[in-house]
Order: sequence, then structure tokens, then C-alpha cells
Amino acid sequence: MSEKRLRIAIQKSGRLSDGSFELLKSCGLSISRGRDNLYGRVQELPIDVLLVRDDDIPEFVADGACDIGIVGENVAEEDRLAAKREEPAVVVMKLGFSRCKLMLAAPKEWAWDGPSLLEGKRIATSYPGLTSRFLELAGVKATTVMMNGSVEIAPRLRIADAVCDIVSTGATLDANGLKPVATVLESEAVLIRNVATFSGEKQQVFDALLKRIEGVIASREAKYVMMNAPRSALEAITKVLPGAEAPTVLELAGARDKVAIHAVCRESVFWTTLEQLKSLGASAILVLPIEKMMA
Repeated sequence: MSEKRLRIAIQKSGRLSDGSFELLKSCGLSISRGRDNLYGRVQELPIDVLLVRDDDIPEFVADGACDIGIVGENVAEEDRLAAKREEPAVVVMKLGFSRCKLMLAAPKEWAWDGPSLLEGKRIATSYPGLTSRFLELAGVKATTVMMNGSVEIAPRLRIADAVCDIVSTGATLDANGLKPVATVLESEAVLIRNVATFSGEKQQVFDALLKRIEGVIASREAKYVMMNAPRSALEAITKVLPGAEAPTVLELAGARDKVAIHAVCRESVFWTTLEQLKSLGASAILVLPIEKMMA
């Protein structure tokens, strides 16, 4: 791999991997993979892709094996707290997918009234760093028991009294007689980078990729709204449009008292928004998705 090419680490399989490849595809990037499925090369920009376990991504980026990586915020933060690296990878931006929650879960029969109930207890987890930080901030002294899998069975095996684990539906906890009681971290996919300064060419590639990612994120919720409306309602309509900058106003042929209004709304446009616009006299209201956007 050339030192001039930007190296990015991505989870080799799973939900995070799917979201990462979809993000790169939305950035207009196509990836050709090697036969071993552990290496890929972006066609449109000088970027190499390494496909690895998600737990390894913070280490690969921190140690310089990769320049940047896409990983769960929970994994990145756990590495920062528990690995105690001199220069851990730094978070560049949140990416808005692969959302999950790291939660404390306790036996259903516990009458949960706050973290103080964990005083002196043992908590099984794959995230000892995040769990210990939560307990410390809550002023609770408890013992973390490290487990790499099937954390939810720890209370049944009497390995621990409670658990701290990633929760999606809560069905696995319920099946093991547990209930979620407190959120330790709300996580999503993040872009991380090595702390070292990139070379001139590599920095240019990184900046170009970052602009594309920012454009993709900005366009997810953004909508292009068009309508006809009375000229006198222009100010009121502008206030109703969510997250919109100054709209474009066009003259309508043969209708001096009406105008066409076009606006980019950077927030969700709900049915209630359309109803408000209608009540202000707007007609022929169209809401269109935005495929690409760059500030």
C-alpha cells in the first residue's frame, strides 16, 4: 500500500459494516475487494480499505496501521478509557447510523431506585472502562467482571449481580430475567483518525472525503420544498419552513399577487408543516428528497 493513499479501517461484516459501505457508496465511491475479502481499493480516490474486526479498529488507527476508521462510538470510547494508549484515536465526527445503547440491567425483582443500589455489587460487562466511569460519576463502588460474550447469563451463573451490555430490543435481557435500568452511553457510528499529521497529498484526500461525508449527512434529513403562495404570506411561510435559509422567490406568469417559493429545509418536514403552509395560502406544495448536497 502506498504511503500517499489514505487507509481506512472498516468492520469486515455486520450492521456497522453495511452502514459504512452504504455511506461510502453515497459519497460516490466504489470499492473493489481482494479475493481474501480483507482488503479493498476505492476507484475514485486514492483510498485503501482494510476490513477488520470492529474491536481492532481503534488500535489499528491509533497505531498508524490505518489513518482513519469507522467504528461504533461505544468501541472507540471503551478503547480510550480501558486501553490507556498514549495517543488514542480521536473522533472526527458522528455519522448517524448503527445507533445503540449501552445499558445497565438488573434482575427484574430489584426495586430499582438509582445507581446506589449497585453499591458493593458485581457487574458483568464487555465494557469495563465505560461501566467504571459511570459508577465513578454516580459515586458508587462496585466491581466489574470482564466477559467477552453472553454477558446476560452472568447473574444466573452467579458470576455477577447485574450486567452492563448493548441493548437493542431488550428481548435477550427479558429471557434471562433482567430489565434495563440505566443508560450508560448512547452510541452511533463515528469517524476516527490517527493523531499524526497527514502528508500533503493524504491530507487533501482526507479533506475531500470529509466534505463528501458531510454532504451525505446533511442531505439525509434535508428536503427541497416548492410551492405557490400569496406574496403577502412570504414572511409567515419562511418562518414555518423548518431549518430553511432564505428561500428562492420566483415571479409567477400572469399572477402578480402570487409567487413560487423554493427552499432547502435542513430539518424533517412533517405533515403538520404542510398543513400550516396550506393554511397560509400555499398551494401545489411539493416535498422532494435531496440526493447530494454540499455547503
